Amino acid sequence: MRKVELTLPEFLFVVGTRAMLGTGIGLLVSERLRRRRRRNIGLTLLAAGAVATIPSALLVFGRKPAVRIAA
Repeated sequence: MRKVELTLPEFLFVVGTRAMLGTGIGLLVSERLRRRRRRNIGLTLLAAGAVATIPSALLVFGRKPAVRIAA
């Protein structure tokens, strides 16, 4: 298992992108709001979450593992 160390702002960015995607998908399948409004908001959140996933994934998976030398 690989460990990745993130700062708090980096972690919140990753969590935020997942939340936008999930909320967008949830709105698209729900029936709580009027259809047009639900679709507009859902697609906007889904698109924003999908676009923000790219830098988020690079942030997490693009890092080299920290090398620790035991003394």
